[in-house]
Amino acid sequence: MTEYGRGPGSEPWHPDDPLYGDGGWGGQQAAQQAQQSYGGQPQYHPQQPQQQYGDWGTGEQHGYGDQSYPQYDEYGQQYAPQQPQHQQPQHQQHQAPQQHQQPQYDQNGWPSGSYPQDPYAGGPQDPYAQQPAPYGGEQSDYYGAPEAYPPPEPPGRRRPEPEREPEPGTDWDPGPDQGEHAFFAGGDDEDGRDGEPDDRRGHGERRGGGDRRGGGKEKKRRSGLACLVVVAVFGGGLAGVSYFGYQFYQDRFGSAPDFAGSGNGEQVTVTIPKGSGGYAIGQVLKKMGVVKSVDAFVAAQAANPDGKNIQDGVYTLQKEMSAASAVELMLSPKSRDNLIIAEGKRNAAVYELIDARLEVEKGTTAKVAETRWKTLGLPDWAVNHPNVKDPLEGFLFPSSYAVAKGQKPEDVLRQMVARATEKYESLDFETKAKSLGLEGPWELVTVASLVQAEGKTHDDFRKMSEVIYNRLKPTNTETNQKLQFDSTFNYLLGQSEIDISESEINSNPDPYNTYTNKGLPPGPIGNPGDDALQAALKPTRDGWMYFVATDGMDKTEFAKTIAEHQRLVDKFNASRGN
Repeated sequence: MTEYGRGPGSEPWHPDDPLYGDGGWGGQQAAQQAQQSYGGQPQYHPQQPQQQYGDWGTGEQHGYGDQSYPQYDEYGQQYAPQQPQHQQPQHQQHQAPQQHQQPQYDQNGWPSGSYPQDPYAGGPQDPYAQQPAPYGGEQSDYYGAPEAYPPPEPPGRRRPEPEREPEPGTDWDPGPDQGEHAFFAGGDDEDGRDGEPDDRRGHGERRGGGDRRGGGKEKKRRSGLACLVVVAVFGGGLAGVSYFGYQFYQDRFGSAPDFAGSGNGEQVTVTIPKGSGGYAIGQVLKKMGVVKSVDAFVAAQAANPDGKNIQDGVYTLQKEMSAASAVELMLSPKSRDNLIIAEGKRNAAVYELIDARLEVEKGTTAKVAETRWKTLGLPDWAVNHPNVKDPLEGFLFPSSYAVAKGQKPEDVLRQMVARATEKYESLDFETKAKSLGLEGPWELVTVASLVQAEGKTHDDFRKMSEVIYNRLKPTNTETNQKLQFDSTFNYLLGQSEIDISESEINSNPDPYNTYTNKGLPPGPIGNPGDDALQAALKPTRDGWMYFVATDGMDKTEFAKTIAEHQRLVDKFNASRGN
C-alpha cells in the first residue's frame, strides 16, 4: 500500500501468510473485518512517501479478477467505489505530477476492475489504529526474511532476476564442457549420487542438477570414453564408405590392377577346365598368383587377336605375370603341359602315356580299362559287341587333357570317353550311320578309325572313305566285300609293319584280319580325329576302289580298276627295291 493511493499493495506471497493463495484475492473476504495476518495481529504499513508509478496513485485502481476493492482517502477514510446505481464523490489525493487515468487491462494482463479492501489495513476508519509499531519495529516482516521471496511488483517496475553466484569450487574443474549433454557427462548414472551427503544432493538439485556435473573424475573418464566410442564408430563408417567408394570407382572407371613383366621366375602348373571362358580362366590364374586381377586378364585376352584360341588343359606359367604376357604364353606350345593324344593313336599307346604322366606302374591304366570299362561312361550303343579286343578303342578321343600326378587312371579315362561321346553325339552318328548303309554308330566309328589308319594325308581321307564303302557293298565283285587292309592285321598283332607276306596274312583267321574276313573288323582299330570323322560322313563319289602307298610312307595313290591297281603295286615294289 502506498501513501498516495492507499492501494491494496501486492498479493500475499510468503507461504506462511494466512492470505497466501486465493484467499482474500477472489473478492470473498468482507470489508467489515480486518484480516489477522501474522500470529493473529494485523499488519499495517506506515505512511511512507513513495514514488508514483503509472496510475497506482489514483483512487480508481484496478485489481485482479474484476473484483472491487474498498478505497481510502488521504486520511484513511474508506469510501465506496463508483457503482452504476449512484455517483460517489471523488476525493482529492496528493499525487505526483503528471497523473493520468489508469489504463484498463484485459484478462491476459491485469484484469479490469477495482481493488478490494486492503487486507493489511487496520480498519475503515483509522488505518493506523491497530498498528502497534511503525514499519521496521518489533512486528515480524516475512518479506524481509533472508530466504523469503521479494514481493511482486508491477510489470513496469519489475527488475531482472540477479544472476546466481557460482557454486563453491570442488576438486573437479567443469571446464568448457560444463552443461554438456547428459550422455557425455554420464548423467544417466544415478548410482554415483548414493555416496553423497543429503544436504549436498539437495543443494545441487536446487541449482539445476549441479551434482551431476560435479560427479568427479570417474564420470569425466566415462565422458572421454564415450567420445572415443563415437569417434571410432563414425571413423569406421567413414573409412568403410571411402573404401567401397574407391572400389566402385576402380570397377567403373579405373584400370584393372596388373603386374608388370613376364613373371618373377617361380613356375606354377595351372589347370584350365574344359569349356572355360576368359573370365573363368582369369579366376584360375588369379587364384594361382599368375595375374593380379581377373579384369586385367579378360582385357588382355580381348586385346590379343588369338586370345579366344586358349584351350583347356595344363599350362606351365610363372607367378606375377602381366596379363598380356600370360595370354601370349598360353597361346605358345611352350606353356602346354597337357597330355596330348594324337589322332589315330591306339589305346595301348594311350595307356602307356597315362601311366607315365601319372607316374604309376606301367600297365596300371591298361588294367583299369580292362576291368572297369563298363563304368567309364560308354554310350549304350558302344557295348556288348562280340570279338572286340578293347571296348574303349575309338573312345579315347584325340585332344589335349589336363593330366597330372595324383590323379587316378579311371578319372583320366572317363574324361576321354566323355569327350569322344560328346563328339559323336554332336555329329549325329546314330542317324547318319543308317544313311550310309551301316548298322549303327559303332560301325561308323570303326570306318572312321580305318580312314584315320590308312590315310596318309588329310586330302586322302575322303577318297579312303569311299574305298571302304565301295568294298562293303554287296555288289562288289572286285574284292568280294573284303577290305584287305594291312592296318587291321597290324592292329591284330599290335604292330605297324609295311612289309607283310601274303602267306602270313592269309593264314590268320582272326576277325580283325580283313584279308580273310568280309566286312568291317569287330570294332575300331584306333582313335579317329575330326578330319577322319568328317571324311567317314562325307566320302567322295568318284568310284575309287583301290589305293596303294607308293612311297611306303606319305604318298597314297588311288585306282578304280584292278589294272590300275596293279600298276600302283609295281610302282610300290620299285620304290622298295623289289
